[in-house]
Amino acid sequence: MAWTFAAVWEAIAASQPDRPALVHGERVVTWGDFDRRADALADHLIASGLGRQAKVAGYLYNGPEYLEAYFAAFKGGFAPVNTNYRYGPEEVAYLFDNADAEAVVFHAGFTDLLEKIRGRLPKVKAWIAVAEPGHPVPAWAADYDAVVSRPIEARPVRAPWGVSGDDLLLLYTGGTTGMPKGVMWRQDDLFQVIGAGGNAAMGIPPATSIDELITRIQGPTHLRATSIVCAPLMHGTGQFSAFITFNGGGTVCALPSRRFDAVELWNEVERLHATNIVIVGLAFSTPMLEALDANPGRWDLSSVRAMSSSGSMWSQENKRGLLRHIPQAVIADSFGSSEAVGLGASSSASGAEAQTAAFMLGPNTAVFTEGGRRVEPGSGERGLVAVSGFLPQGYYKDEEKSAKTFKVIEGVRWSVPGDWAEVNLDGTLKLLGRGSVCINTGGEKVFPEEVEEALKRHAAVRDAVVVGVPDPRFGERICAVVEPEAGARPTLAELSAHVQGQLAGYKAPRELVVVDTIGRAPNGKVDYKAVKAHALKTLGVSA
Repeated sequence: MAWTFAAVWEAIAASQPDRPALVHGERVVTWGDFDRRADALADHLIASGLGRQAKVAGYLYNGPEYLEAYFAAFKGGFAPVNTNYRYGPEEVAYLFDNADAEAVVFHAGFTDLLEKIRGRLPKVKAWIAVAEPGHPVPAWAADYDAVVSRPIEARPVRAPWGVSGDDLLLLYTGGTTGMPKGVMWRQDDLFQVIGAGGNAAMGIPPATSIDELITRIQGPTHLRATSIVCAPLMHGTGQFSAFITFNGGGTVCALPSRRFDAVELWNEVERLHATNIVIVGLAFSTPMLEALDANPGRWDLSSVRAMSSSGSMWSQENKRGLLRHIPQAVIADSFGSSEAVGLGASSSASGAEAQTAAFMLGPNTAVFTEGGRRVEPGSGERGLVAVSGFLPQGYYKDEEKSAKTFKVIEGVRWSVPGDWAEVNLDGTLKLLGRGSVCINTGGEKVFPEEVEEALKRHAAVRDAVVVGVPDPRFGERICAVVEPEAGARPTLAELSAHVQGQLAGYKAPRELVVVDTIGRAPNGKVDYKAVKAHALKTLGVSA
């Protein structure tokens, strides 16, 4: 059968309408209300003139509205699109235009930014705003609460074209130019790759039908997850983890505050008896451990079964520390990307913590040389990690990038996102990093060229190169290596503010190294390796 999220979640809602689907602080949305509110929003989108597979952008913080908007898009036969809420106006305008967005569901706090670009987005037929304290719904947008509260007679809502396993979800991720690229996932492929309602770690096989899935959920031994998703729902880690929880009939919880607070997390874990915690590497796990070490025995964490992360570094030392406080839990550290789910995984339990960046190859994963030959375990040869099986269709409106990433090797289609690795004799991966100079800071991709261009717009900057330097919490932080104009002495504070005026805040430099010359080659290229080595030496940081 061809899976669709709408059909699965509607069946689950019908089987357990009074169970909680979404929790945000003291607010609880039952499965019945989740289904009803999504129906009302889907009906509004259809009435607004959206056609089959029209793109619906969610420009939202974590909370019930994010997942209700996605459920509504699935019901209407539309394609949901994530939006990074840290983006500046130019980045948001590019994304909405590139995605051909016809509807935007947004928190009203983004009104000022949208006012600057709305006139350049004629394709958008429906603006729907979620009111916030101090941020009312603008006159040019529909009120989200009014829309989802409207009674709908014919349910479930379906457009004339219905729903299909071929319907898309677009997951935008950073591109090689710094501008985001939309990864196109068919719903059937995505449902399958995230487990199809099963759980390999718990020995639960994928479901083969909705009836089987519902029977399983209603069984007396079924353990419904209560997952606190700390990771942003705008990223694949948070989004797909929420879907996995829903597919098992569980509850997705968002933290009350928008800025991560480890003490608040542990308070919520105890209050909600959470079973799962979803994070993105050390940016979250470092303060989590610090809070536990500072408050030993303060919280009852006996309900926690699993902590999971993907998309950023998670050290062995940190895992060991967390398991010291939560010894019954299992830590799942996944290696993958928006376009390549399941490249590798590691599992840690108390007394058996996986090494940092050590992953077992997934069942559909291999490492190939650039010539398409498999790298043998223990050979010491380097290659590119690839995954086959359920894969995205490619990048939206970017055939060239799609051809570079999705390749046919040995007669099989593979996703090869660009991660270099060696294969150890025991079959584990030794990750070497991306072949490009992409910087990963707290799970966010930053491409140096974009930040460099922003820096070079500053009057005191003659030339600039951006590199990543090690950071104990975020994996890497942005370092600007600047060649100033004659007589100029730019400061880190002013350059950081300058970049933040153009780009997302996380792209602004956190370190500054001033040099006499960048030392570009005659062709204009720069030796990033040499520049980075100089920056590390100047800052007194070890690689």
